[in-house]
Amino acid sequence: MTDWTSPMPMDPAEVPPVIIAYLDARKARDAHAALAYLTPDASVTDEGNTYTGPSSIASWITHAATEYTYTVELTAAAQLDTEHFDLLHHLEGDFPGGVADLHFRFTLRDGHIAQLVITP
Repeated sequence: MTDWTSPMPMDPAEVPPVIIAYLDARKARDAHAALAYLTPDASVTDEGNTYTGPSSIASWITHAATEYTYTVELTAAAQLDTEHFDLLHHLEGDFPGGVADLHFRFTLRDGHIAQLVITP
């Protein structure tokens, strides 16, 4: 289990390109493109549910892209080590509550995203 309590702040411009490319694909609501940045055994945890493997993650991406309309703004970035990155995003939209600040915690492996955990 990764201890996310003390990551070091970093310049968002220094976030690994694979993470930025994944986020850009998600913003474009392109599940196929987003999957290209994940390991074959990747997992995503969001709202207490974990999705593992390409088909499960693709379904989650597709559902998330159609359930609500929202904007996403990267507000901070931090690095735990060479494989763990925590990006804080501010979301506003038509989801319950209308506003949320969420941590997108990425674990990289071999230049791809092996795990993403989204938490408040």
